[in-house]
Amino acid sequence: MNTYLAKFKGIHPGIILARELKKRGIAQRPFALSLGEQPQTINAITKAKRNLPTSIALKIEEKLGLEEGTLALLQTYFDIQTEKSKIKPITPNLSLIRKSVFWDTDISQIDWDKQKYAVIRRIMERGNALEIKEIKQFYGAALITEVLKQKSVEAYKLNP
Repeated sequence: MNTYLAKFKGIHPGIILARELKKRGIAQRPFALSLGEQPQTINAITKAKRNLPTSIALKIEEKLGLEEGTLALLQTYFDIQTEKSKIKPITPNLSLIRKSVFWDTDISQIDWDKQKYAVIRRIMERGNALEIKEIKQFYGAALITEVLKQKSVEAYKLNP
């Protein structure tokens, strides 16, 4: 993946287009007309109110000298990001886990995938048998074992 795509992955391509036009000092209306498109269409795309069709993306890429498929791929990545945000995150059965175990955070805001090591340690240290069983079922025995084998961070000690 080229660096341009990696840098803007998940951002609406219209926002990138607006930035590129501004950077080059190109006005939207004349640019749209030079593509053979309605100015309202390009405006809606640059405001991220409309998706960027592949046919228009190819015209824009050619006109601006961008690598073919760059804007179309950005649109695809944006669509993927949009769909992912609609998917409800998978969580363990929260009715089995006491909120008091996570007294320092809102349990509904925990990212159960990104924070799995901290969650596993917390439940294994402070959870009851039902909570430990739920976490083992959710994460699997292999991951639990891996986390428990890792050396935990010890408190700083002064040597006398």
